[in-house]
Amino acid sequence: MSLEDILESWRETAFAEWRPVTGLAVIGLALSVVYIVWQHYFTSDRWVFLLDNANLAIHEAGHPILGMLVPGLAVYGGTIFQLLFPAMFAGHFWRQRHGLGWSVALVWFGESLLNVGRYMADARAHELPLVGGGDHDWTEIFSRWGVLTWDTHIAGMIRLIGLCVMLAALFRAWKRWRSARVSAKERLIRGSGGGNS
Repeated sequence: MSLEDILESWRETAFAEWRPVTGLAVIGLALSVVYIVWQHYFTSDRWVFLLDNANLAIHEAGHPILGMLVPGLAVYGGTIFQLLFPAMFAGHFWRQRHGLGWSVALVWFGESLLNVGRYMADARAHELPLVGGGDHDWTEIFSRWGVLTWDTHIAGMIRLIGLCVMLAALFRAWKRWRSARVSAKERLIRGSGGGNS
């Protein structure tokens, strides 16, 4: 398969219709986003049990996997994998034109950013428990980059981006539901002869 074939496939996908999203799915997604935001901003744990346990497992797997490929980059592997997994799911659902799946994957991606931001903000404080009691990824990364004193500022920006991604995903799901509702109404009006003169 050539690059031209791949690009043509992506162009075809870009113009395909999205599957509709139901109102119940939008409500469920909205409640999930509210719960995630509540957990991250209004609780002391700042931990979403199901998502963050999955994120932790993926994060920890990323270190040795990337470390085997490029030993000097092992410290980045956790965060890369933690963000790569939901991004891959979002890409899959985008190609399938599955609106709800795409939005859920983006909410997962945004929540992962909130989790990464929490970890970044701890780079100097070292208050979070670490798996295996090893070195703190973000202390190492920010020290390499010479921005350790900016840990909480950078973390705040990452958390804001995560929140915006989740809200944008919810908005897109709502828009898809709304456009499906409007299209159904138009079909009903046309089918009942409401458009006849």
